[in-house]
This record gives sequence, C-alpha cells and structure tokens, in this order.
Amino acid sequence: MLSGNPPVSAGGTDFGGGLVIYSSRYPDVTVVDRPIHERVLGEAVGRGATPALVDTASGRTITYGELAGMVQRLAVGLAAEGVGKGDVVALHSPNTVLFPVVFYATTTAGGTVTTLSPLATAPEIAKQLVDSGAKLLVTVSPLLAAATGATAIVREQTGRGIEVLVCDEAAGHRSVLSLGRDGRVPPHDLDPATDVAVLPYSSGTTGTPKGVMLTHRNICTNLEQLTDLHRIGPGDRIIAILPFFHIYGMAVLLNNALSRGATVYVHARFDLDAFLTSLERDRITHAYIAPPVMLVLAKHPAVAKLDLSNLKRIICAAAPLDAGLQAAVADRLGVEIGQAYGMTELSPGTHIHVDGNLDEPAACVGHLFPSTKARLVDPGTGLDAAAGEPGELWISGPQVMKGYFGRPEDTDAMVDADGWLHTGDIARVDGDGNWFIVDRVKELIKYKGYQVAPAELEAVLLNHPGIADAAVIGVYDEENNEVPKAFVVPMPGGSLNADDVMSYVAEQVAPYKKIRLVEFIEAVPKAASGKILRRQLRDREHAAR
Repeated sequence: MLSGNPPVSAGGTDFGGGLVIYSSRYPDVTVVDRPIHERVLGEAVGRGATPALVDTASGRTITYGELAGMVQRLAVGLAAEGVGKGDVVALHSPNTVLFPVVFYATTTAGGTVTTLSPLATAPEIAKQLVDSGAKLLVTVSPLLAAATGATAIVREQTGRGIEVLVCDEAAGHRSVLSLGRDGRVPPHDLDPATDVAVLPYSSGTTGTPKGVMLTHRNICTNLEQLTDLHRIGPGDRIIAILPFFHIYGMAVLLNNALSRGATVYVHARFDLDAFLTSLERDRITHAYIAPPVMLVLAKHPAVAKLDLSNLKRIICAAAPLDAGLQAAVADRLGVEIGQAYGMTELSPGTHIHVDGNLDEPAACVGHLFPSTKARLVDPGTGLDAAAGEPGELWISGPQVMKGYFGRPEDTDAMVDADGWLHTGDIARVDGDGNWFIVDRVKELIKYKGYQVAPAELEAVLLNHPGIADAAVIGVYDEENNEVPKAFVVPMPGGSLNADDVMSYVAEQVAPYKKIRLVEFIEAVPKAASGKILRRQLRDREHAAR
C-alpha cells in the first residue's frame, strides 16, 4: 500500500514490470462500517430546530429534528408493510423535501433504494422495476401516469403487482407518510460491508443501464474520504438544483450536506429565474453544478445584478468543464471554483479540487481522494502509460462498487481480478499531482451531465419498421453540448425522414435521451464480430464538419 506523495515527478511509484500506481497525497482514512442513515442523520436530533431542507417554491421547511423523527416513523411503517433487509423500494420523484425522508427511511428499515429519473417513461421505469425486483414504487402525483403505466407493464410481463404510493396526495393511492407510526424497526442484522444501501442505474462504460450495488460501507467511506478535502457545516446553505436521483446530487446534496448540518434549498427542477433568485435571496454559500449552468453564470446579464457576496464555493462535475469557462466564472463572481470527478460505480468520488488549493490549474479535476489508488493504462497495449502520458484511468479503493446487480459478467468487465475499476476515461496527471480528464474510451454520451447509452437508443431505433440498421454516437452542437446523433439505414423503398426518426425515439425515452440529429447512410460500419465501429462514425463526423 502507498501513502503520501509518490517520489517521482509523474506523481506515481514505479513497480517491477512497468506498473505505475498513483496514490493520494492525503493520509488514508479508516473504512466506515455504519449504515448510511446513521452516518448522515446520527447528529440530526441534536441539531434540533436547525433547518435541514427548505422547499424554495413553497417555503416549507423541515428541521433536522423533524427529519430524524419523520425518517424513524416512516421506517417503522415500511417495516410493517413488509419492507426488510434486501427488499428494494423504487423512488421515482423530482427533488422534494420528502425525497430524503423516503430514502433514509427505506435504509433504516433494512431495505435498498433504487432511484429513477422523474423524466423516465413507463417502459423505462418498468425495466428498472423488473430488473431490481422492487417491492414498492414511491412517486409524486404529477408523475402517476408514468408510474402506474410502468406497474401495468410489470404486471403484464411478470404477473407481479407493485403498489404505487405518493409523497403528496392522489385519489386511489396511499400517501407514503400515512404509513408513519411510532415504535421500533424490527432487528434486521444489517451488514454495512455487504448490504446494498442504494441501487442507482448506470450504463457504465457502454451498454444499457445496470443496477450499481453500492454498499453502506462504500458510501459512508466515500463521505469520510471527502471530509478533510471539502469542508461545509452548520450555517452553510446549499442550492439543490442537481437531481437527487442522480449519484452526484445524492452524494453532495443529501448524504454530504445533511451529514454536515448544512441547510439544503430544494429546487424541484432547474429553472433559470428560480435558480438566480435563490442564489441571492437564500444567501447560498455553496453551489454544486454541471457545465451548462457554468455557461449561465459566465454570460447571463442578470448575474451581474445579483448580490452573491455569501457565495464561497462552486464545484462543477458530471461532465468536462472548459478551462476558459471556469476562469470566466471565477473572474466574474470572485469565488473559488473547482472541479470534481467520479462515477456512479465509485460511490461516486475519486478526485476533487481541495478547498483553498488556489494554485490548481483550470480544467483539472483536482487530486485523488485519500485511500484511493490510480493507474493510467494505454488502451491499445494494456501497459501502464509513461510518466506524463495519458491513459485510461483505473481506480482502486474502498469506494469501488460491490458490482452490477445480477450481472457478474458485466461486473468482471468493469472491475478486474485485482480490484481495479476501469473507468473508460482517458486522464493524465502532472508532476504536482493535478489530474485532468482529457477524453473518453467509453462510448457513453453525456448530455448536460445525464448519461445516455448509445446501445439503448439503438435498440429503440431498430424496433422501427422502417429502419434496417442504426448506430448512435455523441456529437457536439453549437452550444458545445454533447448530443445523440443517429446514423440510420432505412428499409428499401421506404419514405423515412429525420423528423420521423426523432419523433419515434422521443415518444419512448426521457427527454434528455432524445435523438437530436439524424443522418441516413447505406450501411453501419461493423467489425467481423458485429460490434459497431463507432470510431469510423466519429471520424466521418469530424470530416464532415
């Protein structure tokens, strides 16, 4: 095991056989074997009347004392409904002040939470319900059509009924809060090292979404790894525009913020006016955002009129951030801005711009978390890259997922026999230990921070009777957003046009997954194995532009 600063200029230590392992400059942390609800809410009762969550639209506030009580009562109620160790509760909701109540109540009862995008369609929800084996589905009344449509599909496919509960009120459906009752949760012998706390779905490096098994140990230890690198606490105000269902929002807006005693100002969705108003009115001290919001902060004229004197820190993650854009926001707002890096399969964090590290170059994602090891491996040769050279980023540490639920082959393809998780991202590290993400091996498209799997869209396209073959890649639009583009081989004699293709896909997927561009081609380039040669399509796109 390595600790401290590696002694070579590249930031790593050279072992026999050319193996180069990079280690954190920070001391290792102790693995945390606690349930996630205890790690996050262990001090909630003592914080009493301190606001934990504020709904920015209605002003509804839940204090830390109230949050602890609501979680405990609902956990008892869920246990009475039969939710126990190993049972999965699906949470399908936008950001609300009750989202964390359902989340932590489920884990307190011994269950596992699987989160779903509020933009997901009924077929998408149904796939996750079946794959995860969810016992209950908790949603909100505006999303009932998709939720009930999904459970109808599950019943048709499996014969299994899944009750749909709501966080608010809806005729014919029980409110999840009506389940709350006094008492104690029956003992369930939870093992933080092996029991799964949350089952978010990720496409990994390629392919369709898979359930990522994150144990209580994974998540709690990742919080511990962050503790001394990024400090927030009571008195800090966090703006919550990232979706809670996504691992980024879940980690920084719920688990980290609530465990530190900060107040979270909850936005159901991103609305520009509401976001800017909240930054000033709510005296926000910390903002966790993605690159598209950085563009707003850099260029929108309304930003210049705001009093943002309370804002201390901005962390940008979920997609690469241009150095020029980062510098522009830093200059305009006069606040410290840094990036972070991680992925769902890493609980999620591995790198962050450490508080106060003002000498860090723009566009770097910071330094390795404590207790985290990294390698840079040439994807072509499988050998470790030479000092200063880029390579695929491999990670080892206590935050590496338990695996993909029910998919041992996919797990083995992602995490090798020695425990290294292959991220699919191309990175480099400079002599000062600053890390940069420079490209992607993986074929995943990141549209405004959301993951879009080409294989998933190709499966939808191939169901169209007028499409003979199709392939999808990510291309950049005029606003520098990566968007899905479909290369389509039409059936002979058909009259298919681009609008037909885009409309067909849009009806079946969440809005962020929509096909934005279509090009008709004679044949999709493929290897002898049948694998789509996306590199040829990307080369074709570059040549055309």
